[in-house]
Amino acid sequence: MQGTSPSLDTTTSAAVRNSRQGPTWDDSTPPPNHWPEPRISVTEDGRTTLRAFDQFIVKLCSRCNLSCDYCYVYELRDSGWRERPRIMSLPVRERLVSRIAEHARRHRLDRVRVLLHGGEPLLAGPRVIVDFVTAVRRALLGTGTEVDLALQTNGVLLSEELLDLLLELDVRVGVSLDGYVEAHDRHRHRRGRGSGADRGSHAGVTAALGLLGSARYRPLFGGLLCTIDPANDPVRTFDALAAHRPPAADFLLPHGTWDHPPAGAGGDAVPYGAWLCAVHDRWRETGRPMRVRLFESVDALSRHDGGSSSEVLGTLPAAAVAIETDGTVAWTESLNAVAEGAAHTGGTVFSHSFDALLGLACAPEYGVGSLCRVCRECPLVQVCGGGLRAHRFGRGRGFANPSVYCKDISTLIRHIGARTDQ
Repeated sequence: MQGTSPSLDTTTSAAVRNSRQGPTWDDSTPPPNHWPEPRISVTEDGRTTLRAFDQFIVKLCSRCNLSCDYCYVYELRDSGWRERPRIMSLPVRERLVSRIAEHARRHRLDRVRVLLHGGEPLLAGPRVIVDFVTAVRRALLGTGTEVDLALQTNGVLLSEELLDLLLELDVRVGVSLDGYVEAHDRHRHRRGRGSGADRGSHAGVTAALGLLGSARYRPLFGGLLCTIDPANDPVRTFDALAAHRPPAADFLLPHGTWDHPPAGAGGDAVPYGAWLCAVHDRWRETGRPMRVRLFESVDALSRHDGGSSSEVLGTLPAAAVAIETDGTVAWTESLNAVAEGAAHTGGTVFSHSFDALLGLACAPEYGVGSLCRVCRECPLVQVCGGGLRAHRFGRGRGFANPSVYCKDISTLIRHIGARTDQ
């Protein structure tokens, strides 16, 4: 790890403060308006390292009831899920809760966010969810740290009974939906269902969203998560999401690298950028019916008026860490696109505190100083931040590349800037 400058720990330059990172982009729930700035250190050459985590992605279940062909857990380079327990055991949950509370007390964190994830977290069962959520709240009681709890689900298993439980526990719910029926069912299939229309999960998800959008459960509705496919009509996709009246929607670039690029990415064409530009225009012309953090972040960073709540933008890292069902701790999970074990810290909740993990030599570095020369010299770098770390990997140069989505992201940034100036 590079040497740090303690004087730049939490109060840095205006450019850094304006790039502050809110809750991580892959959870679909809208960030609070004033999420605390990450605890960081910055070296003289512009390299940024985390000093504390404030977001904990908890893999309660390592299996899923859907088989999505772009899934970063099951379909990319890392297959470690095969060797992990299906459900996080009680000893792991107890140790994890104590580690979170220990970390919050040590750093006197104002707020932490705990995201129940998977796989499909609802497969862990109501009892596990209740026990874990209750334990987290109990452990942080009296520490001065507020806790936000959320659950990211494919929606198929949501029912009134489960929503009543989540309402009682005050756990917000984000749901994955890729748009209209053909768009969604193109990739998001029910596991073990033969072939044809009966494999699709769209009907089950939209039924669940009907419940979640009702007056009783709407306070739980965090937002929608949509993975981009340029083959899907962008306007129809946006309209299909907006029809559910979500408070927020996130549009995700499918994970890939220069060695294993997503379809159409990395060349002269900008299919993902063009798709996002069309969605952005539809969002504006319909009166911005929900928050779209990607678009809001581009606008705020471009105007130096606020920070990014999207992990794919800005120069600061999301202060997030993932905990697998066996207690293994991983860096950002998009690194599963890179290689077997690329996301691994080498530690577990039993062997390392979260502070000890941040001190490891393998801890990622962020900031403009960590980017390749092409990115450092780009006039858009303070907005895009070089893109997602995993998307920069390949070409025999490790992470010393622009993003495989560089041209797509640049196209979107310039498009939003042009529309904002009108």
